[in-house]
Amino acid sequence: MSSIFQYVKQAAIAAKEYNVLDFLPLRKSLSGYRNDFKGHLLGDTRAGLNVALLAFPQGMAYALIAGLPIQYGIYGSAIAAMVAPVFAKSHYITLGPTNATSVMLLSAFASLGIVGTQMLSLVPLLILLVGLFIVVGAYFKVANFVQYISRSVITGYITAAALLIIANQIPKALGLNLVSNGATFYDSLTLIVSSIDSIHWITVGISLSTMVLYASLNRFFKTLPNVAICLITLSVLTALTIGQDAEVAFLSGINASDWSLQVPSLSLTDIQLLASPALAIALLCILEGLSIGKSLAAKTGARLNGNQAMFSIGMANIGCAFFSGMPASGSLTRSSLSATSGGRSVLSSYISGVIVFIGAFVLGPYTRFIPQSTLAVLVIAIGISLLNKHAIRIVTRSTKSDAIVFSTTFLSGLLMPLDSAIYIGVGISIILFLKKVARPEMVEYAFNKQGYLAEVEMPEQRNTSEVSIVHVEGELFFGAADLFRDQMRRICEDPNLKIVILKMRNAHNMDATAVMALEELLLYMAEKKRYLILSEVKADLIRVLQNSGLYDTIEARNIFTDEPSNPTLSTAKALKRAKTHLGDTIANVSIYIDPVRDKQKKSERV
Repeated sequence: MSSIFQYVKQAAIAAKEYNVLDFLPLRKSLSGYRNDFKGHLLGDTRAGLNVALLAFPQGMAYALIAGLPIQYGIYGSAIAAMVAPVFAKSHYITLGPTNATSVMLLSAFASLGIVGTQMLSLVPLLILLVGLFIVVGAYFKVANFVQYISRSVITGYITAAALLIIANQIPKALGLNLVSNGATFYDSLTLIVSSIDSIHWITVGISLSTMVLYASLNRFFKTLPNVAICLITLSVLTALTIGQDAEVAFLSGINASDWSLQVPSLSLTDIQLLASPALAIALLCILEGLSIGKSLAAKTGARLNGNQAMFSIGMANIGCAFFSGMPASGSLTRSSLSATSGGRSVLSSYISGVIVFIGAFVLGPYTRFIPQSTLAVLVIAIGISLLNKHAIRIVTRSTKSDAIVFSTTFLSGLLMPLDSAIYIGVGISIILFLKKVARPEMVEYAFNKQGYLAEVEMPEQRNTSEVSIVHVEGELFFGAADLFRDQMRRICEDPNLKIVILKMRNAHNMDATAVMALEELLLYMAEKKRYLILSEVKADLIRVLQNSGLYDTIEARNIFTDEPSNPTLSTAKALKRAKTHLGDTIANVSIYIDPVRDKQKKSERV
């Protein structure tokens, strides 16, 4: 028993050290250069260049979404990418403007009735508040609580935001004359219908040409920077055919030489006005950034220090507030591109920021040749890509509570400002968490030489293939999903482990977030060449797995239903299946059980 307490104490000390906030971790972040300078530099340079080629046109698109001049998106992409690495320990998150934060910025100001020069004067203060909220949250380790917000909220919000993005760009693609931008999807549709008679057919022709070119490039040349290619191609074709005198709207040129330090104007009245939308954007930045970082880190078996990542996001936003930027969050496309391009450290983000910074001076003046409708069509394409059918299917079919959370957040996002929608969704998630609190714990046990079931003290000494039985105890809803996945990943790190059998009799209330966590675990186990089998699976869990589609991924031959009349039969069948999979390999069997609920089993004999 004392060894258990000692293990718990050591784990607590390690967790405390892991969660310590490092205010200047750059030296540690670049420590890999000491061992492999050339490899790290080549990988970071390649990743930085590829990300910059994507970030420059994306920055313009996100500024258009937010209703800001396009230089705000470009400057924000450069500043966030250069500031964040100074305060980040991990290279998994590449920061900059995103769809979600851009559309919330637009919605926030539209709902307040603030437009034009007044909006531009308040943007720096709003971003400063966003950064300060995130930094304070990182100091108080708020990242530890983010896991209790259901992914159904994020899916509902992003789906509503995608529709608002599309609705706000349709008038630009059709050349409509609107008096204002809609604060909600419903408002935008109303404005489109009322102005449909002002459609400009030359603009429509440019939009259709952009659509055809972009669709063709994405179909046959997916690896190329297709957004940049479309912008350049349509700009040249428009200049050669109709010039700039056909009442076609073009983007404004960028004079980066005017780019300078801009101190936000502090006013108590303005702070009170912007505090609520700033808090909502800050929460969205945290959810978006940490979700991306954890997902990419999980693919390599690494861990993400959530609070340190929050700190870097907050400092990046503070930097953007002083240099005409936009709210910065983790970008899925840029983060994924950096990882696939061979990024090895935080320096890859800094390199991309420097390249975007140079591009603002070199390419900025030429943006005046880009038709506004071309960029609008590309933004619409980005909005369509946010409509994740797979995620929507999971959150609407896994459980009724997930469907309710998703539907409520989604409908709120269509009819109300997006900051209100995310507050509503988060509130529902917290209520669900309070109803179904769970914290699964697992401790490894194995049969000793005397035939007793005893705690394994040194599992690293194993030298034979292992079949491990894991007793899953407690709730498996969104609040416990990350803990369950992380514990299972630690179990699967044993190099001698081959097969894991999950005993699911005492696992309850699996929801969409837990399904996604199990799906990510399956991908991780496949990379580690581990095999997963489920035993003692009850009917309600079978239904969730089938509704979400994960049942077919695991395969029916690896799922054994619970037999109430014979409790050990299901696991016996699972062990037989494990033996069939291993073939003639000799295997030891270890059992993971909850130390509290299964305390008495230590005295059982084989």
